[in-house]
Amino acid sequence: MIDMNVFRAFGEAITHLPEMAKPMPMSDAERVERAKAVMRRKMDRSLALDLESCVHCGYCSEACHFYQATSDDKYTPSRKLDLLRRVHARETSAFAPLKRLFVKDITNEELLEAQELCFDSCTECGRCSMVCPMGINTARGVNIMREALYEAGLAPLELTAVAQEQQEQGTVFGVGTRELLQAIEQVRTQGIPVPLDEPKADIMVVSTVIDVLLFQDALAATARVLNHLGRSWTIRSAGFEAANFGLLSGNEALQKEASRRIITEAIAIGAKEVILPECGHSYPALRWEAVMDDGSPLPFDVLAISEFIGREVQAGRLALKPSQDGSLVTYHDACKLARHGGVVQEPRAALRAAGVHLLDTSPTAEHNWCCGGGAGAFLINRAAGLRHKAWEIKKAQIEATGAASVVVSCGSCRLNLMAGAQADAWPIAIDSLVEVVARQLPAEKQ
Repeated sequence: MIDMNVFRAFGEAITHLPEMAKPMPMSDAERVERAKAVMRRKMDRSLALDLESCVHCGYCSEACHFYQATSDDKYTPSRKLDLLRRVHARETSAFAPLKRLFVKDITNEELLEAQELCFDSCTECGRCSMVCPMGINTARGVNIMREALYEAGLAPLELTAVAQEQQEQGTVFGVGTRELLQAIEQVRTQGIPVPLDEPKADIMVVSTVIDVLLFQDALAATARVLNHLGRSWTIRSAGFEAANFGLLSGNEALQKEASRRIITEAIAIGAKEVILPECGHSYPALRWEAVMDDGSPLPFDVLAISEFIGREVQAGRLALKPSQDGSLVTYHDACKLARHGGVVQEPRAALRAAGVHLLDTSPTAEHNWCCGGGAGAFLINRAAGLRHKAWEIKKAQIEATGAASVVVSCGSCRLNLMAGAQADAWPIAIDSLVEVVARQLPAEKQ
């Protein structure tokens, strides 16, 4: 069960994050030049094609929860790449010398405006790309804009504060090795074995600050599932944190370093698989963005816990005791898992094996609406009102199913749904997929 006092304390801590950020003083001209340098460095054939292919049809607006929630043209997804598009036109396009005659250079004021567009009102959910007739990867462009803004010292203070903490202290929200060990001991007191710092294991499990602070039941459930399967696994205290605030804030150096800590530990124990917790953004951070120092692929598979469980169910290796309570449940597809990663059938296979009566939302799977709080948006204080408007789309979608509860496989989604439910006195229960599965393990093997 979630301790709501801890949840409220976590929310209160978020309000104080801006006070913790260390300023990055520089002149307006330096901010502009540093931002442009990132844009130029990141410009490749794929990005240039995306920037030049937009036909301004507006379809992306129909897919964006922030635009749909506000009807404000400034939240049109294609507009979020305007500064990147102008820098490309002036400096890296085939006709750059000519375009400099009539395309204006970007300004510091415009970078400040872009902060809201690329952080507050974009979760990089990728829904806009699903409907784009040109197949433009807007989420990638927004991520590059975040890197440019961070380099210019213009990332939101909340994300800057946590990124600086993770880079300088190796902790996130004060959670480090000591806090992990305390959480593991709490799980062990329930009679659940948790292998820690084993020298060799086939599977390395990573956790996240959210599980350590708020969702220890998810950590316990993960341990129960792996123990039930009899797999060789461990958690490594020197590389357990899946949250990657380099990716969220735009701090590319931290993004690589946070992934490297996990990679180093996985290689040290000869892991064949690294299993990520219920954390949406950690999936692209490690599975796609992370590589070895020489640029080669990682020597192990990276799986989300929902993906791993679903595959075990589909392969017949994980048999569950179906629930008999007849509960009506819907499933919220986390954007990074379903839309970006194609993890759609695995969590549904797990839920069906658990015996729940699954009612899919409409639209569903890859086209499911975002919760509105991903990619760090949940932590940005000034975005609370905008975020809640986007959440109301998700709320209505869930209510339309008639389900009594919604199951999630991402901690950020879970937090955002909990915050919306608390604000609106929403009666629908919010549950974790790995916890649902663990509750249906055969009793004799728990």
